[in-house]
Amino acid sequence: MKKHSQDLDLVFEAIRSLRRNGARVHSITNTVVQDFTANTLLACGASPSMTINPVEIADFTESCDALHINLGTLDAVRMDAIKASHKVAIERQLPVVLDPVKVHKSPYRLEFAKSVIDAGVNILKVNSAENSVLEEFYGKVECRVLTGAVDKIETSDEAISIENGDPLMSKIVGTGCVLGALLAALSVHANSSKIAAIAALGWFSIAGEIAAEKASGPGSFKPLFLDTLHSLSVDQIRDRLLIK
Repeated sequence: MKKHSQDLDLVFEAIRSLRRNGARVHSITNTVVQDFTANTLLACGASPSMTINPVEIADFTESCDALHINLGTLDAVRMDAIKASHKVAIERQLPVVLDPVKVHKSPYRLEFAKSVIDAGVNILKVNSAENSVLEEFYGKVECRVLTGAVDKIETSDEAISIENGDPLMSKIVGTGCVLGALLAALSVHANSSKIAAIAALGWFSIAGEIAAEKASGPGSFKPLFLDTLHSLSVDQIRDRLLIK
């Protein structure tokens, strides 16, 4: 913890700043988790914007502070929406977070994900299977977040582990997906993608731990998780954070 003390000061300030000042995140996410994603952003102090209409999405992105792209239920409309929104985000130099869900299952999806990365992505959030087909693109992003039993944050010159969380988090659909949205929101207030990643993973995984302590199963866990995201203090995060 001591070796990360300077980083943690910036992490906690990013969390406080998001809660004080908010952030409007345009989230092009999958149909399964749209509600969960929007409510997670609201619980953390951000505001969701979620249209996927290619005709109007550029206008919506113009008024946002960050872009979150999730490929979970990728279809032709979403692909067109992603292209239009991403173009605006790059022009406006907004933080961009990409979650290339299941790219290892589909060559078509993989090629699309590669095109998004080539155009510009700040944070790439992957699991081990997704990472295995995108490793060549690591150097094209500022920060890679590799989720698993132990979450890892990797930049060009540093690797960090966050060892918080609870197995119950994997028993509801979409926890990984909504993490991407929080990464985007914190990117608005952090001075680097690394700081945003530490802030998001710490806040998110500790909220999961605390919610799991009170939950009797997946059904009760989800609302407790949202409540904990909303109420969790910086002091609680500091006291419980397991960072290496």
